[in-house]
Amino acid sequence: MPLSSTTRSELKTLYNALADRVLEPGDPVYVKEVNGTGPSGADPVEEIATEIDWQEGGGVCLFTGQRGTGKSTELRRLQRRLTDLGIVAFYVDMAEYVLLSKNIEISDFLISMAGALSESIEADPRFGKSPAHRSYWERLVGFLDTKVEFEEISLPVGDVAQIKASLKNDPDFKQRIQQAARGHIAQLVGDAHAYFRDAIGFIREQLNDKDRKVVLIVDSIERIRGVGSESMEVFESVRNLFFAHAEHLRIPMLHVVYTVPPYLSVLASGAGSLMGGAVVRRLVSTHVFQDRSREPDPAGLATMRDIVQKRYPSWDRVYTQDTLDRLALSSGGDLREYFRLLRQCLPAVQDDADLPLPPASVRHVENVARNEMLPIPEDQKQWLKRIADTHDTCLQKEEDLPLLAHFLDNRLVMNYRNGSDWYDVHPLIRDVVDSAAT
Repeated sequence: MPLSSTTRSELKTLYNALADRVLEPGDPVYVKEVNGTGPSGADPVEEIATEIDWQEGGGVCLFTGQRGTGKSTELRRLQRRLTDLGIVAFYVDMAEYVLLSKNIEISDFLISMAGALSESIEADPRFGKSPAHRSYWERLVGFLDTKVEFEEISLPVGDVAQIKASLKNDPDFKQRIQQAARGHIAQLVGDAHAYFRDAIGFIREQLNDKDRKVVLIVDSIERIRGVGSESMEVFESVRNLFFAHAEHLRIPMLHVVYTVPPYLSVLASGAGSLMGGAVVRRLVSTHVFQDRSREPDPAGLATMRDIVQKRYPSWDRVYTQDTLDRLALSSGGDLREYFRLLRQCLPAVQDDADLPLPPASVRHVENVARNEMLPIPEDQKQWLKRIADTHDTCLQKEEDLPLLAHFLDNRLVMNYRNGSDWYDVHPLIRDVVDSAAT
């Protein structure tokens, strides 16, 4: 029979229940088993919270993972856990402050970080105002006005909030700031660090606690990536930020959690050691495959089903279990891709008799997802084939890191952890990669 209004309404409800979103702490659809165990066997969020609780005088923690692994959700959970420990924790989404498609430099990065903290303090009902009764943006205008190199930059002094908007949305303004700041990096860094120090002092004074710890959780840095011919330049700028300016990212008295791109974790020992020995904690795709194999992992598939169960308990009226498992495998265990595949099946349902959807009925959404990753140049297929054969990144020289970054960012390569970390190509391109001529 044709699709009834009742069924259509049910599919609409399911479609929206499966929308990808950041989960706030305590959300009933949260499934701890997805990211609740790190390589040590412990909860990575709890590890970071404990480390910050024990650190004295500030410090850095690094957090990474491929897109769709739930980083923002886990960082929100971290903020709640730190608050429970009596720590003042601010979460900032740098996507609101940084132009993610252009190169980043220490100057505009620290400006954006300080501005984000300033706004977070003002928005917090415990404080409601800025240190010294002026925002960081106002302080920045005063700093820039003292430097001759900034005289040619049209600063929106009358509306300091527009500085934030210009840095995020105006590539030319951002570039002029970067160019002018290059001759004053030490002074600009010093002023930004001084602001952080003043802000921490202000918070402690307001709370009447001279030892209160303050944490800034900085999300979305891993999303900075160039487009087209600018990709390499942006890639190099991100790497330069975390290596050449690592010491400037350590802010006295402040505890900072930075999200970093997954490709930087390949060089994690270098980045972490430059930031006081910080350990990179990494989220991986759900292990829907057994260790270093392509055999389905029943435990991982059960977790993926549980994720859907939490969001829509009557899912079995729409999908068979085999269909759910097939799409879990086709997603490679990536949550965002899993939700997308599940949702894309629904608009094509035209008849009540089509339900529950059998595995063969979802082939069209798999084809769409596969075609988004094709074509793959022959030389890249060779590298992907080595990754598929060895379950390692097979990075042979540093100059190849941008291409590995491309593989990870675009999920041509998936990162798993079954006891230890390993890699494989995305399930939907395995046939293409496996058939590549050697």
